[in-house]
Amino acid sequence: MSDSFQDALAGLAAIVGDKHVIAPGSDQESYVVDWRGRYQGRAAAVVKPGSTAEVAAVVKFCGARQLAIVPQGGNTGMCGAATPDDRPGNVVIRLDRMRAVRDVSPLADTITVEAGCILADVQNAARAADRYFPLSLGAEGSCQIGGNISTNAGGTAVLRYGPTRDLVLGLEVVLADGRVFNGLRALRKDNTGYALKQLFIGAEGTLGIVTAAVLKLFAPPRSSALALLKLQGVEQALEIMQRLRGTVGDRLGSLEIMSRSQIEAIAETVPHVTIPFELTTPWYLIVEVTDTLAGVDLDEALATVLGEAMEAGLAEDVILASNLAQAKAIWAVRHSVSEGNKRSGYVVSHDSVVPLERQAVFVTNVEARIKAAVPHANVVMHGHIGDGNIHVIALIDRARCQDPAATAALVTEINEIVDDETAAQGGAISAEHGIGITNRGRLARVTDPNDIELMRDIKRLFDPNGLMNPGKIFGAGAA
Repeated sequence: MSDSFQDALAGLAAIVGDKHVIAPGSDQESYVVDWRGRYQGRAAAVVKPGSTAEVAAVVKFCGARQLAIVPQGGNTGMCGAATPDDRPGNVVIRLDRMRAVRDVSPLADTITVEAGCILADVQNAARAADRYFPLSLGAEGSCQIGGNISTNAGGTAVLRYGPTRDLVLGLEVVLADGRVFNGLRALRKDNTGYALKQLFIGAEGTLGIVTAAVLKLFAPPRSSALALLKLQGVEQALEIMQRLRGTVGDRLGSLEIMSRSQIEAIAETVPHVTIPFELTTPWYLIVEVTDTLAGVDLDEALATVLGEAMEAGLAEDVILASNLAQAKAIWAVRHSVSEGNKRSGYVVSHDSVVPLERQAVFVTNVEARIKAAVPHANVVMHGHIGDGNIHVIALIDRARCQDPAATAALVTEINEIVDDETAAQGGAISAEHGIGITNRGRLARVTDPNDIELMRDIKRLFDPNGLMNPGKIFGAGAA
C-alpha cells in the first residue's frame, strides 16, 4: 500500500477509532462484493462512523484528498449501487454503529431512527409502542433503513402504504462537502420552499449520505385474513383486484403474484422452504386484507369475494389460511424468490412497472419474446400486481455463462427485449430496485435525454467533484 493510503488510513482512524477502520484484505470481502456476487471492487478503507459528526468529518477528509465515497447500508441491493468500483481510492462508509432509535411518538405517529438501523429493528421498535411501520421485504433482517431510503425501497405493502418515499417525513443528510442538511422535522405539512428531502430519497447515495430519518407510523393491523389463489392468467388477477377494492377498500394490504416457474425455482433450490400447496395452474396470487380493529371477521368478507370470483371463473382454486402458521408458510414462499433465483442460475433480473391496464399484455409479450430469442432461458415472474410492478427474471444455466463477453451480449439482448416492451406499454424500467451499476446503460437508452441532463445538473450541484458514489446511475463521473 502506498504511503498516501497509509496516511489516509491513519487520518480516518483518528476520526472514528482504529477498530472502526478496515484496511484492504480478506476482512473487506463482504463490503466490496455485492449480494449476488455480480460486482467486485476495491476499497482503500471501510470506515464505520459512530455519529453524524463523524460521518461529516470522514466526508470532509475524503473530499480534501479526492477519495471517492461509497455509502453502504446492509449491502442487500439488487443493482450494485452500494458496491465500490475498482479504483484504488474508494472509501466505503458503513453506518452499522449508528443504530439508535432517537424518538418514538405514538401521538404524532412518528419514529426517528439512525440510518444504520436494521429494518426489522425499526418494525420492532414501532411494535413496542403499539404502532406499525409497514415497509416489509425479504431482506428486512439485514437491510438498513438508510439503504431503504436511498433506494426508495418498495416491498409487499406498497399497495396500501406506498414505497419508502411515502413513509419519510424528515431526513438528516451529510452532503458531499461535509455540511449537514438537518431536515429531521416530524411535520405532516411543510410548504416552506423546495422539498429538499425528496432529492435524497432514491438517489442511491450519489448526492449525500442519509444519517437519520423521521418515519411515519400507523395503527397496527389487529385483524387479518390471507388467501392464495390459483389462476390461469394475469387478467384474472386484475379482475379479482378490482372486485376486492370495490368490497374491502383500503383493507386490501397486499396483492402478490408469482408464476408457477418462479415457485418451482424456489422448490428446487431452497431446502428450508416448503411449498404448502400443489402447483396446478400457471399463476398464483397472494391476497392479504387487514383492519386496525380487533375481532373483525375478515375471513368471511374475503371468502365471499373470492367465492364469487371462483363462480365467475376467475380462479381455479382458493386456499384460505386457517391460522397464522399457514399464512407464514405462504409468505415464506414469496419472500424466498430472490434466494431461489440466485441458487437457480445466472440471474438476468428486471424491475419493470407498467400501467395496470397493460400488465397482462406486457407479461404475455415479454415472455414470448424472451423464449423466442433465448430458448434455453427459464423465464420466471413475480411482482406486486396492484401497483404495476412485475419482475421478469431470465434464469440461465451457469454453464452457459463462462465467457464474459458472450454473457454480456446475452444479458443485453434480454434487457433490450424487456425494456422495449416496457416502453411500448408506457412503463418504466425500475419500480423499486433503482439504477446502480446494473441499469445505468439501460437508463440512458430508454430515458428522455432532457431528464438525464436535469439529473446530471442536480448531481453537479450537490457533488461537483464527482466523489459521492461515483459510477452509479450515470457513468464513472469525474472522481
